[in-house]
Amino acid sequence: MTTVPGGCVVSQPWGYAPSMPGIHTRLSRGTVSYGLYANPKSGNQGSTARDGVIEGWDLHPGGAPDEESSPEEVLSSYLFRHHAVAYACAWVGVRPTDTRAVVGIPDRWVRLPERDHWAH
Repeated sequence: MTTVPGGCVVSQPWGYAPSMPGIHTRLSRGTVSYGLYANPKSGNQGSTARDGVIEGWDLHPGGAPDEESSPEEVLSSYLFRHHAVAYACAWVGVRPTDTRAVVGIPDRWVRLPERDHWAH
């Protein structure tokens, strides 16, 4: 976990746990979160949660907009094309000042409790 202007970036090197529904919904209580998994096999996968409720799933951050995209989503897709991390950060309003929150040493390592993190 790394504090950045506007909030916090939670990352797991080489894993998808921060975007699992059970984690994602807990992190978003009282706020908003964007879960991003950079899947080496199928590409970037995203999900959104607001106040503990999943709002979007199977999203493609940094990809092209689709027919149902809002004007804001179309603009973000244009501005952050092929930049999934930047897209996710912009979507929730966090503004990292450097790359440390994504590729550097975090402010704090945390261990997830033993439970089914796919359930929510």
